[in-house]
Amino acid sequence: MDRDVITVVSGLPRSGTSMMMKMLEAGGMPILTDHIRTPDEDNPKGYYEYERVKKLKEDNTWLGEAQGKVVKIISQLLFYLPPTYRYKVIFMRRKMEEILASQRQMLIRRGKPTDTVSDERMAELFGQHLRRVEAWLDERPNMDVIYVDYNEVLREPLPHVKRVNEFLGHALDVEKMLSVIDPALYRQRR
Repeated sequence: MDRDVITVVSGLPRSGTSMMMKMLEAGGMPILTDHIRTPDEDNPKGYYEYERVKKLKEDNTWLGEAQGKVVKIISQLLFYLPPTYRYKVIFMRRKMEEILASQRQMLIRRGKPTDTVSDERMAELFGQHLRRVEAWLDERPNMDVIYVDYNEVLREPLPHVKRVNEFLGHALDVEKMLSVIDPALYRQRR
């Protein structure tokens, strides 16, 4: 793996980004996380977040720490990555109805309202956002992108894990990556 490149795992919330982070960690890739957000019922294997990412729009001075590592950045924040670095982006995709069901379940567990925006409207907004992000990523000369389908990884992991390993320069332990994929955590099947 290139030590100058920042590897980014991204996607919509609840799209499998934490699973991909766990896979990359198991495969031997250094991760940038601070363990502030601890595992819970919604992500029993951990969130793999780095708190400073949330303020990426205001402060990107920490990005040098991410070189040669992988960091999780939700898709809404990708637009604030400066062009001064090279990135390899692993963008997670998941069936929209599963993302919405997973988010709804998380809100219920936290005692938050689930009826502020309809699923149809949220799916429409997320769809618009994804089209905008994908077009933006396609135009960035300093970003290489691979799209990984969460549902397909759970259905038949080996080809997808091999593809990710190839994308990252064949430096990962494929067997260890496969060993941490836990279909039991696939709770919002559609």
